[in-house]
Amino acid sequence: MADDAVHAVVADRPARDTTPDHARPGLLHWSAVLAACVAVVAAALAAGPAAGAVRSAPAGAPRPVPTAQAPDPAKAQLPLDCGPFPVKISISFPADLGDGTPATVVAAHCSADNGTPPDGVFVLAAGPDGQPVVRDTLVHWQENLTLTRLALRSDGVLTGQALGYSGADVPRCCPDLTVNLNWTRKGGSYVRTQSSAPSAAA
Repeated sequence: MADDAVHAVVADRPARDTTPDHARPGLLHWSAVLAACVAVVAAALAAGPAAGAVRSAPAGAPRPVPTAQAPDPAKAQLPLDCGPFPVKISISFPADLGDGTPATVVAAHCSADNGTPPDGVFVLAAGPDGQPVVRDTLVHWQENLTLTRLALRSDGVLTGQALGYSGADVPRCCPDLTVNLNWTRKGGSYVRTQSSAPSAAA
C-alpha cells in the first residue's frame, strides 16, 4: 500500500513538456479556452449554490454559548433549603437550549458538613433586571439525588447521571443506585424519563 501511495504522488506531478515549439497551440487559443471555462463556472454559480455547500445550522438548534453570555449561577437565588450552610455549585454549563436564549443548566446543593447532600438541578435564564432566575426545575433536592454528570445532546435532550438510594433505610453516606436521566422539551416544559441500576460501589 505504501508503494501505491508513492506512485500516486509521482503520477500527479506534471511531466516535463517535450512538445516541439511548432506543435504548441498559440497563446490566443489558450486565452480563449480559459475565458470560456470562466464563463461556464460563473454561470453555474449564478444559477444556484454548489452541490455539497456547507449549510449553516438551522435556527433554534441547541448549541453551546460563551459563559459570559449566560446567567451566572453564583448570582442566582436557588430554591434550596440550606439553613446556615452555603450553596455549592456541583456542575454547570452555558447553552442555548433551542429557543435562542442563553441559559445555564446547574446542579447545586447545600454545603453541609456530613452525609451526601442532595442536588437540585435547574435551568437559569436572565430575569427582567438581568439577574439570573430559575426558569425550570429539573430535579428537586428532596429527591435525594447527587448529580455526577449533566450534558446537552445535539437534538436538544438534556442528559444526566446521578447517585441515589433504593430506600429510606439506606445510609445517606452511601448511595446504592446509579440513575440515568433524560429531559426532553415538550411545549413550554421538560418531560423527564429515567432508569436506575445498582451502583457499582453498592
